[in-house]
Amino acid sequence: MSLLCAESPDLITNLKGAGIELLWHPSLSEASCTEVVTLLQQIIAGEVRLDALCLEGSLLQGPNGTGRFHILAGTGRPMLEWVRELACVARYTLAVGTCAAFGGITSAGGNPSEACGLQYTGHQPGGALGVDYLSTAGWPVINIAGCPTHPNWVIETLMQLALGDLTPGDLDYLRRPRSYTDHLVHHGCTRNEYYEFKASAEKPSDLGCMMENMGCLGTQAHADCNTRLWNGEGSCLRGGYPCINCTAPKFEEPGHVFSETPKIAGIPMGLPTEMPKAWFVALASLAKAATPKRLKDNAVADHIVVPPANPKEKEGDL
Repeated sequence: MSLLCAESPDLITNLKGAGIELLWHPSLSEASCTEVVTLLQQIIAGEVRLDALCLEGSLLQGPNGTGRFHILAGTGRPMLEWVRELACVARYTLAVGTCAAFGGITSAGGNPSEACGLQYTGHQPGGALGVDYLSTAGWPVINIAGCPTHPNWVIETLMQLALGDLTPGDLDYLRRPRSYTDHLVHHGCTRNEYYEFKASAEKPSDLGCMMENMGCLGTQAHADCNTRLWNGEGSCLRGGYPCINCTAPKFEEPGHVFSETPKIAGIPMGLPTEMPKAWFVALASLAKAATPKRLKDNAVADHIVVPPANPKEKEGDL
């Protein structure tokens, strides 16, 4: 659903423009039943070239490693086996979304289905394909993590591969494309002025920074959500919901309510990236002491109640 929101141009136009042929997708292709099985068999046999195997959703290894919780309809074989065989002949293998990359929401809780990602289970390398897996081009799995993943992250990565413009150095330590993970969700956040003065929201719908009380992880999350918007104008933060760091392994089990910030002695446990605790305490104290009344009032309101001052009004010159 996220991928279909690609725009300027749309998904199909983007793929055609990059010379990418979509062999099959369960929601976007007309082929079904025996046609799909035949295509998969031809790919495995080397009769049809597979440049990029893209998997959406986690893989189910249960029960007891058999994968039989998820059978590919009409084949009697686990999806796990099909994916492993396809991965052996694919030039590149891509995990599209955090579930496919790290196991995601499906692996939360007791994980009775033994759900995992293609080459990770949470932070632990391995997954369905194993630590040593490399595609025929010599690449590990490319993890386009996100829940959902932004359509442009997917298209951009595919286009870079098609153009030969992606190198292993363009992936971060979790093998996510650095084109979006070299950024923080904090970058471009419309609430940054409130963050600078530690003018914090206290309840849903408040305009203030959501880091201190509302569970926001935007200062730690690797993604460009607030500079590369959904549908041209949206992001979680712009919609009034805190960033939950959905591009990271195990985001689905933070150990607390998503919309609450756990604290020790009043200090948020999750501090901004590279920020020492002592510095944060000192800077936060100074910032709060200097917070303009406008930001204090607006931070705990659902609309702007005090607009920025007009310089001429301050001088009494109207």
